Amino acid sequence: MPNQIYYQLCGCCGPLRPRYKRLVDNIFPEDPKDGLVKSDMEKLTFYAVSAPEKLDRIGAYLAERLSRDVFVKFANIEEDTPSYHRRYDFFVSQFSAMCHSTHEDPETCSRIRVAGIKGLQGVVRKTVNDELQAIIWEPQHMDKLIPSMLFNMQDNEDSERGREEDFLDKRENPASLAESCFRELLGRAAYGNMNNAVHPVLVHLDNHRLWDPNDFAVSCFRIIMYSIQAQHSHHVIQQVLSHLDTHSKNTPRVRAGIVQVLLETVAIAAKGSIGPTVLEVFNTLLKHLRMSVDFELGDGSRRNSASSLSSTRTKESEERIVQNAIIQTIGFFGGNLPDYQRAEVMMFIMGKVPVYGTPCHTLDTVKIGHQGTKRIQAMLLSSLIMVTSGFKCKTMCAGLPVAFLEPLCSISLMEDSELRQLVLEILHNIIDRHDNRAKLRGIRIIPNVAALKIKREKISKQDVVFMKKHGQQLYRHIYLGCKEEDNVEKNFELLFTALALITIELANEEVMIDLIRLSIALQDMVLANEENMPMFIRCGIMALVAAYLNFLSQMIANPPFCQHVSKVIEMRNLDAPYLLPEHVFREKCVLPDALDRDDVGLYFQTADLAEALSVPGYNVERLAIPYIPQVTEEDRLPRRKSFVDTISLQVDILSNSLPDQSQLAEEITFETLKKAIDTTGLEEQERERRRQVMEKFQKAPFEEIAAHCESKANMLHDRLAQIFELTIRPPPSPSGTVTVTSGHAQYQSVPVYEMKFPDLCVY
Repeated sequence: MPNQIYYQLCGCCGPLRPRYKRLVDNIFPEDPKDGLVKSDMEKLTFYAVSAPEKLDRIGAYLAERLSRDVFVKFANIEEDTPSYHRRYDFFVSQFSAMCHSTHEDPETCSRIRVAGIKGLQGVVRKTVNDELQAIIWEPQHMDKLIPSMLFNMQDNEDSERGREEDFLDKRENPASLAESCFRELLGRAAYGNMNNAVHPVLVHLDNHRLWDPNDFAVSCFRIIMYSIQAQHSHHVIQQVLSHLDTHSKNTPRVRAGIVQVLLETVAIAAKGSIGPTVLEVFNTLLKHLRMSVDFELGDGSRRNSASSLSSTRTKESEERIVQNAIIQTIGFFGGNLPDYQRAEVMMFIMGKVPVYGTPCHTLDTVKIGHQGTKRIQAMLLSSLIMVTSGFKCKTMCAGLPVAFLEPLCSISLMEDSELRQLVLEILHNIIDRHDNRAKLRGIRIIPNVAALKIKREKISKQDVVFMKKHGQQLYRHIYLGCKEEDNVEKNFELLFTALALITIELANEEVMIDLIRLSIALQDMVLANEENMPMFIRCGIMALVAAYLNFLSQMIANPPFCQHVSKVIEMRNLDAPYLLPEHVFREKCVLPDALDRDDVGLYFQTADLAEALSVPGYNVERLAIPYIPQVTEEDRLPRRKSFVDTISLQVDILSNSLPDQSQLAEEITFETLKKAIDTTGLEEQERERRRQVMEKFQKAPFEEIAAHCESKANMLHDRLAQIFELTIRPPPSPSGTVTVTSGHAQYQSVPVYEMKFPDLCVY
């Protein structure tokens, strides 16, 4: 105890310090530039030889002074002239080894690691800004520096999971010091050094199997993204994308871990500069999405035994984790892009969605089958929902260009209710520019639309032009989408929201008249029931029409119109509640066997609506013209399924163009001759048909007539092109001829020696 007090007092007064400490202190100059004092070093050496019992104390104190000063002060020296011969290979190796110390004493181990990290920090500070020492960024050094820091950061993560550690000063905590040094190193990385700095991180995560779970991996890349300069972010994204490619055949959880790290990386990069990697990110992610579906469904032939069935289910659930992670990444990345880039990404993703009638260049639909193709379509559409969320296009022509609208509407008519729901949600995201969709959630009879505080602006001229060009296309797909037999409540809810959003965002007086005609046409279709629809679908359509006309009447704010709609709804409440959304979509709603067409009080009457709208601004004469969806080439094709037909169109054309052999071989009997000769009633039918055509061209709006004629012209042009392709062949050429099969251009060259030349050309 007296000795301890003595040494404490001596520490306060230099002359009273032990001699070995004074000798060690003397070898360090006041100015580090001067280097160690040679004469004092000789004195220290002589003292150590003379008093070998003090050697341990001398070494311990010397180590303390070295760890306390030399990599701090030496690193901060600003040299007047650069050093051409100085190298740091030895220091990097030794300090890295110290960072991996596994000394049995935890305190000693921590001190050694801290000393090693400080040493590496000194080397970094000394070299990163020295152009002559660019060698420090080379892989042989980065492969030692980076893992040494990550090892200590990882060790801290592991200890925090198991137990609570006492608080240590950050300067003496290996994990905190390593993180600080890691951030400093990345912050000093130049454009050409980013790859060498990031690659060792990926290798370390691979070697230590830190992708599953990936908490530490996510933490590392957050540090990386916040430490580097913003303009270098795309380098990191490219590195992670490449690493995902190298692990394309790894376990689903490893791939999901890498994708989640990419999500964190992209989330930070999207706020700054992402460079030219936008489409590359989406292309890589979509490729891995298809691969994941392929892995999940490609082994269907081996699902026979019970053991293989259970393992397959486990694999499917793990692949779903990968797929969900990819979709989240696509959606988050797309959602943070500016609108002009987001529109480009929307087009890019839509080009990857398999659509009936278009060749699929990137998907082997035969291999993954109907179910796999449906999954791809659903996931890509889900990605589009996330990308379009919050999208605010200035004009609808920019949000729904023809190249995007046509394939989207084609998918909306597939025989799959889930796909149709996804398409409608995409349309909602694009059309809803004032965030009104949440107020319209749920199909119902809204008692007071004004209480919803709908936000709207006057329709722009550009949107008026859009509805003149593409309004009929939207109406057609809503009309046809209503009568799909697999519709459920959500389909009708989304159809109601679509009609309401079109009214809010795109409807002037002319469009409102068209929407009323569409509603009445849906009602007439249900009453006629020419397609023998299920009663639930018929009642659902009636409920949809009631909910929409109730909403529209209050938006128009025309009292007679509102009175007629309210009267019909009251009658239905009393006599036919199954025709209202609040009743028909209940679980135990009792449906009728038939609908009474003669009870006119239950249905909306065109004459009453036209009389109510006999005010300036509304062309009520158009209400008398029944809405008929325009005919397109899709109506001549078989019913669309989610599976993509990639077989050559030439086969379909040839098979359709040839007459049926059974028709050629039809037996000619007396009855067939009688039918051919009997013309009773044909002239009257022809006159009625001509009258309807004349009336349609006299009263129908110009847009409908133009759309009808355009569709017929397109059909004629397509047929002629197909005939010419089959009949007209260009002469053979050694440079090759082009043939189009399933949308693919194929070049077929003919060797010169097989060509037949005219006699005058041969000598």
